[in-house]
Amino acid sequence: MKLPLNMLAHMRAATRNLMGQGPAAATEAIQQALSAAGLAPKAAATQAPPPQPMRDINPPPAPPPAQARAEAPQADAVPPTPAQAAQDFAQDFMARLGVPAGLVQHGFDMPSFELPNFHTPGFNAPATAPAEIPAGAQFIDGVYRNHAGTRSYKLYIPSSYHGQAMPLIVMLHGCTQNPDDFAAGTQMNALAEEKECFVVYPAQTQGANSSRCWNWFNAIDQQRDQGEPSLIAGIARQVIDDYPVNEREVFVAGLSAGGAMAVIVGTLYPDLFAAVGVHSGLPFASAQDLPSALAAMKGGAMPNAQRKASAGGVPIIVFHGDRDTTVNPRNGDELIAQGVRSQAGGNTARAASTDGSVPNGHRYTRTTHSQADGSTLGEHWVIHGAGHAWSGGSGSGSYTDGKGPDASREMLRFFKTVS
Repeated sequence: MKLPLNMLAHMRAATRNLMGQGPAAATEAIQQALSAAGLAPKAAATQAPPPQPMRDINPPPAPPPAQARAEAPQADAVPPTPAQAAQDFAQDFMARLGVPAGLVQHGFDMPSFELPNFHTPGFNAPATAPAEIPAGAQFIDGVYRNHAGTRSYKLYIPSSYHGQAMPLIVMLHGCTQNPDDFAAGTQMNALAEEKECFVVYPAQTQGANSSRCWNWFNAIDQQRDQGEPSLIAGIARQVIDDYPVNEREVFVAGLSAGGAMAVIVGTLYPDLFAAVGVHSGLPFASAQDLPSALAAMKGGAMPNAQRKASAGGVPIIVFHGDRDTTVNPRNGDELIAQGVRSQAGGNTARAASTDGSVPNGHRYTRTTHSQADGSTLGEHWVIHGAGHAWSGGSGSGSYTDGKGPDASREMLRFFKTVS
């Protein structure tokens, strides 16, 4: 759904009122926003049901039957009035911005607040237990600090490492995930054993974002040597300093908010990263604040000549499910177009598509973008029937879809091809 411009203006007013005048004032702005989109509750004899609550960026698992029964509304429950529904909506909206209950009079910095990240993976789920690692392998903790802050990370060193130079993959998790969960779901450590490479998983903090999302929509986090891009690049460089990494084979990949941040980091540091892998992400600079982030996620980042990555981009591989209701699949279309045209020869690249299917799984369409000499600039995998989950992943991690093509394996194959 395309959001009307006047609705976005009302939503901006609502966010200001949340911190300035409290939920009562925000309620009025939200009602105006709903009215602008034709979604205002009808006043009259029939009372409209309350609007659906805003959800986080990756879909939470369905509750078990017992829990679902416990949470079912009572038959004699009285539905809220439209005013009560709007008030509840405002309170929920404020809570999802990370605003403590009862907080009223404070300043508000639009570019720095947190996205209420639709469909958070692993939301309220128990932490993933660290997987067993092969004899001789290591999955160790590390910390990196610079002027932008501190981030921890986990580094996987395969058992095949005996001092030789190897590639490095930087993996950026989705919202509410952590390195152990993301490693388990993507199975990238098992591939590191097979392909002989290091894998590092930077960890977002709840202090930086209450849902542990990478802040891809903040202006400061879209600049080289600033914010989270500087921290992620710094972690990669720290691993390069500590181990014999082949510096021509350093790559970055991520899921959802992590995929959007992987695009930013790869765009800002083409001297460090040789290629980028994106699953269910968004184009570079597709949002600057909450309203534009919501619009891009739900409606898709539309082609925009003013929003372009700097020249000298790197090869990119994109995965996106065509049933993704969290990050609109149009983002994948614009992402691959942006990535290809940022590279030398991108404007004259040739596209070729092939269809395939996973046995007892999803069908997919794979489109390659190549120069006249055959060198690859990008790949775009559209997974038919798939939603917002890592394709071909393991159920031992959150938000994976084992029916899809193996995104982890295909990313490593692509990285090897273009490096």
